[in-house]
Parts: sequence; structure tokens; C-alpha cells
Amino acid sequence: MIFVCLVFAIFGIILGYSAIKFRVDGDPIVDQIEGLLPQTQCGQCSFPGCRPYAEAISSGEADINQCPPGGEDGVKALADLLGVEVKPLNEEHGIEKPKSLALIIEEDCIGCTKCIQACPVDAILGAAKQMHTVIESECTGCELCVDPCPVDCIIMQPIEQNLANWHWPQPEKRIH
Repeated sequence: MIFVCLVFAIFGIILGYSAIKFRVDGDPIVDQIEGLLPQTQCGQCSFPGCRPYAEAISSGEADINQCPPGGEDGVKALADLLGVEVKPLNEEHGIEKPKSLALIIEEDCIGCTKCIQACPVDAILGAAKQMHTVIESECTGCELCVDPCPVDCIIMQPIEQNLANWHWPQPEKRIH
């Protein structure tokens, strides 16, 4: 019995050492690409999230213009990072929209939990047959919760600009 325990302990030490010694680090370009994506996890790019889309861009399986939430600014940033030509946003995957947040009309919510299941970032809080609410700081505006709702109690509200979220507009590039 002690012999078996000793053998398992030795194998555990060997495996632990091997895991540290032969660790495979992630691709740094994938991390940089993912850092430029908006992290909405919406799937509009035809990938299940921003990380798989970044991996597909890195491997050449996907183009840089498939992310509507990132918009033209995102396409430009990806083009700069990868040293490729800027392309217009591929409207096959959607159009660029103003940033928005989901809002649940509480009087109409029946507590079906379909929106909770659809939300990729767990920004909706609630229980079965109870009213749900959106955690505004977590909502990415992906709109994935809108379609599953059987009573249409979820609306997307544009985020109003105020001093906390306002940014200078980009200067126009003029060609002389």
C-alpha cells in the first residue's frame, strides 16, 4: 500500500515539474488582437466570442472587418496592429450602432429566464418566475437577450454621453 502511494507521489512530482517546464505560452498577437476587440461576446462576427475571433484573425481564417460593435474604429486599430489595409465594415455581420444597454421593462417581465440564459456576460439578474434586472456595469449591449424574450420586455437604450463617458472625436483626415 505504501509502495503504491509512493509511486503515485513520484508520478505527481514528475507531472508537476513537466507542467511547469514545458508550459506553452499563449500567442501574444492573439492577446493584442483580443485587447482591441470590444469584448461584447455577441457572436455577430460568426464566432462564439471575442477570443475565438481574435484567434481566427491571427491564423488568417477571419477578416478584420467582421465586428460591428467595434465599428470602423476597431477595424482601423486591427489594421494598424496587423499592418494590413483598412477595409470597410462587412455589413453581412451587421452594421455599426451606437453603444447601448439592455433595459427590462419590469412590469412586463414574466420571469422566464430565457434572457439570463442568452446573456454571454451574466449581466442579467433574476430567478424563475421573478422579475429580472440588468446590471448596467456588466451589460455589453450585445442584444442577444432581446430575441429570446417571449413578451418583448427588453429594449435597448442608447448610452447618453456625459462627462464620464465623453471622448474627443477623431480629427478628419484630409487628402490634399
